[in-house]
Amino acid sequence: MPPTTFAQGLQNSTALPSDAEESIACGRKGRRAGGFSYWKTACVVLLFCAATTFATASPIYKQLFHFSGTDGANSNSLVQGTDGNLYGTTQSGGANSAGTVFKITAGGTMTTLYNFCSAAKCSDGVGPESGLLLGSNGNFYGTTYNGGAHGYGTVFKITPAGALTTLYSFCTAANCSDGALPRNPLIQGADGNFYGTTTFYGANNIGGTVFKITSKGILTTLYSFCGNGCLGGRGPAGALVQGPDGNFYGTTLAGGSPADGGTAFKITPRGALTTLHAFCVITCTDGARPEGLTLGTDGNFYGITATGGADQYGTAFKITSGGTLTTLYDFCSQPGCSDGQQPISTVVEGTDGNFYGTASNGGTYGLGTIYAITSDGTLTTLHSLWHR
Repeated sequence: MPPTTFAQGLQNSTALPSDAEESIACGRKGRRAGGFSYWKTACVVLLFCAATTFATASPIYKQLFHFSGTDGANSNSLVQGTDGNLYGTTQSGGANSAGTVFKITAGGTMTTLYNFCSAAKCSDGVGPESGLLLGSNGNFYGTTYNGGAHGYGTVFKITPAGALTTLYSFCTAANCSDGALPRNPLIQGADGNFYGTTTFYGANNIGGTVFKITSKGILTTLYSFCGNGCLGGRGPAGALVQGPDGNFYGTTLAGGSPADGGTAFKITPRGALTTLHAFCVITCTDGARPEGLTLGTDGNFYGITATGGADQYGTAFKITSGGTLTTLYDFCSQPGCSDGQQPISTVVEGTDGNFYGTASNGGTYGLGTIYAITSDGTLTTLHSLWHR
């Protein structure tokens, strides 16, 4: 039986064809910003292949490309285009030190498609902090964290050939009520529109927003999260995911409880939001700081928390559309944290039905791991990251 493969980008990953022999992983490094814990990808593209029975076979893992800075730095997740090549963004570096959009072949040939801040006053955006979304029309869509007409980020479209169009500049509305500083990936809804979040501002100033935007760039703010001290959640993290019921599901890094542990939420296409679970309400054994959800083939949602849990090093969890949460695994459960600690981003489901993800620390060398976890919580460390 051929290997089961998956594109192990840390956000917005897309599975490779089942007959492929290799897939892509991006390692990440941590930093703190604005009181939240965010993660920044290392400047390397890696090959990773997991066998169907991952517990009994050695994964293949090798470096595919190393960014030098002039061609980009701090890469985000990858998505496969209709041509079979992989497309992604870098947060910095490039011709203008403002990030890039690039294409890379499975053989490691990298082409820079676009350098941000190529337009006057960086009106085309600066510093994308998430990967691209492949739209149903074959073009790619994404966001930049800074730049744009007002300096607070953009939504853009880019063709596979590298022609970029800025669809929207945030903080166009008075007092930035339309949100600012988008950090998370976009998704395309069943209605053909694009949905995403901003990290800050909105009608309540600091909490961030959920928005809808058409392919023509018409943006509608669906929801504004609250500010500091709010129990309703703030600072959305990770891409939204659309459930079978047509609603969207996501997480916030903070809010939800006095301990500021974050939330899992549901929001309708019209903007009615329901908090499904508040993390760390009494104790943090259920985890804290969730970073996005993945819809499993069983209809449940799967995710991770960066901290909290039995050992305070993060968890993997499952949550139903009704808000029933089950902790599947507590990281750092094994001696020396050989199973990893502080997982980052959310997991992706492989074609074998297992979930795959990364931890930012722990493992054999203390530099993080790549792991697989079953839907009932059996975790296998596939690879421990290291510096060469």
